[in-house]
Amino acid sequence: MHFLDQAKIYIRSGAGGPGAVSFRREKYVEYGGPDGGNGGRGGDVVFEAVAGLNTLIDFRYTQHFKAQRGVQGMGKNRNGAAGNDIVIKVPVGTQVLDDDRETVLIDLTEAGQRVVLLEGGLGGRGNASYKTSTNRAPRQHQPGMPFEEMYVWLRLKLLADVGLVGLPNAGKSTFINQITNTKAKVGDYAFTTLRPQLGVVRHKHREFVLADIPGLIAGAADGAGVGDRFLGHIERCRVLIHLIDANGVDPVEALDVVEEELAAYGAGLDDKPRLVVLNKIDLIDTELVRAFSKELRAAGVAKVFPISGATGKGITALLNAVLEYLPAATVTERPAGEREEGDETTWSPI
Repeated sequence: MHFLDQAKIYIRSGAGGPGAVSFRREKYVEYGGPDGGNGGRGGDVVFEAVAGLNTLIDFRYTQHFKAQRGVQGMGKNRNGAAGNDIVIKVPVGTQVLDDDRETVLIDLTEAGQRVVLLEGGLGGRGNASYKTSTNRAPRQHQPGMPFEEMYVWLRLKLLADVGLVGLPNAGKSTFINQITNTKAKVGDYAFTTLRPQLGVVRHKHREFVLADIPGLIAGAADGAGVGDRFLGHIERCRVLIHLIDANGVDPVEALDVVEEELAAYGAGLDDKPRLVVLNKIDLIDTELVRAFSKELRAAGVAKVFPISGATGKGITALLNAVLEYLPAATVTERPAGEREEGDETTWSPI
């Protein structure tokens, strides 16, 4: 399934049905009179967050959503039926924005959450409702209230507890494959990840959701590389893991590039807790690991976690630190004898 996190759609509620003008005329009935019924109410436009969806791809093929209009009133005091609502099902974490793409109208963050965005028009009154002691044969009626319509943007922000950031080819895909059952694409070139990946991490009988986004490069906030559009998927994360390639460019330079892009994006990302990770330590010697860690601490990093995403070395200490930032999670049953991720490692934060 293709990943799509933005879509523009047209929505319209149902108009109210008009009231009827009718008079009772029956043989052998001495007194007639008005008997026009009221029109039915138009349908609403409802957004519902449903579990199990993680893309807006369905809205690439269907962009127009119209609720049913109310049925007009009829004679014999018959009211028109109300129009059916139209329910638009979206993934949990979807925001509905105005056409200006700045004003957030709805933020759907819980499964089952339903919000009425456009209300259907009220049905008009039939002439029977206008009858009075002085107006025995009214001919006036009300047309139904008109529909409401608008264009809106849907923007999906994945709900994850932990976000994974770093330069391209920092080993993020290998890392998420190591600790989850995700099958992210891995390659020896930049931008192997072109769309966000989600994975569930189970550690110490707790579980949390990890989001991996495409790598950031200098100028991402201005559109370089894949830009910064995917940073929205980590806005809701409680903590960020910043992965740095120990076998790549200068670690301090790599740190600064990503931090500058997070600050340029804003939305509170630069204020989120960070866990700085020195990855690919299996490719360098121990002395170099300690030297790089010292440089990062000198640059302001409080604690550095040396790991190897390929071998699993050092991952236990990192996941232990992640759990400190998360609320009590759901207890999961673990088969007897099954080890935790990275239990064979002995690396600790430097």
